[in-house]
Amino acid sequence: MTIDAHGTHRAHSAAEQNAAVQDSAVQDDAWQDAAWQDENDELVAHAEAHAAHVLDAAAESQADISAEIAALGEAYHRELKDGAAPETQPRLDFAPYRSSLLRHPTKSLHHADPETIELYSPAFGHQDVHALESDLTIQHNGEPLGERIIVAGKVLDGDGRPVAGQLVEIWQANAAGRYVHKRDQHPAPLDPNFTGVGRCITGPDGSYRFTTIKPGAYPWKNHLNAWRPAHIHFSLFGQEFTQRIVTQMYFPGDQLFPLDPIYQSIVDQDARDRLVANYDHELTQPEWALGYTWDIILTGSKRTWTENEAFGDAGDDEE
Repeated sequence: MTIDAHGTHRAHSAAEQNAAVQDSAVQDDAWQDAAWQDENDELVAHAEAHAAHVLDAAAESQADISAEIAALGEAYHRELKDGAAPETQPRLDFAPYRSSLLRHPTKSLHHADPETIELYSPAFGHQDVHALESDLTIQHNGEPLGERIIVAGKVLDGDGRPVAGQLVEIWQANAAGRYVHKRDQHPAPLDPNFTGVGRCITGPDGSYRFTTIKPGAYPWKNHLNAWRPAHIHFSLFGQEFTQRIVTQMYFPGDQLFPLDPIYQSIVDQDARDRLVANYDHELTQPEWALGYTWDIILTGSKRTWTENEAFGDAGDDEE
């Protein structure tokens, strides 16, 4: 999915790097330092120019972004009346979502043989998935702050059949809208008792269940006063790493839905609605937690929207 999404970078070991440095001559070190400084100065200048551009872009108001979203929505409804097929997946170059214009694929894909990537199924980690990993409220020494919730549902294929043994991972912001990530520096408090990550394996009936804290909305730099609706990121694996999808689950009645370019990049309302969980009073536990149900459909015309930008426009036809 995915889907931050939002990549992992690998480097040589520190020992290998130190050995290479020790084998270099002193004059080579001096030359490399000078070359690095020139390159660094160039990168800094480029970063400053990019930052200035971002700040200028952020000066656009919510009204400007909302007007663009409305215009694209009206054009889509005209296309539907003219016989166009509904769009169940997000537009990869949705202009109101500014960075999508730079991040979406622009070239043909290079197909790879999955067998060259892994033999049969994903390796989930160095340890088996423990049942307690699905409860994000008991991972530390104290209780996390915020509204405790239960999120449950089923993972299904396009024909409604359960997908058993599926790895489901989630990550989210805390109740104040803050991620435990060095790039998240907005002035909201971190919670020492909440990391915001969990995982589980679907049961024979395709079911999953998490206990967590309802995440808060948070600001982002798409435009002036831009806020993301509260959401939880979901990642799922099939039998191969190449089958991974990343998606997002939202909460009903969020007033930020009409204002959010990421949510609105799915121009079809029915497809957007499939990302919103339902409040479930039967799942709600007295004196403990509110319950929400949300099913994830992996294939077919009703499949859940995913963040698989790498598939490009062909993504709708491959699953």
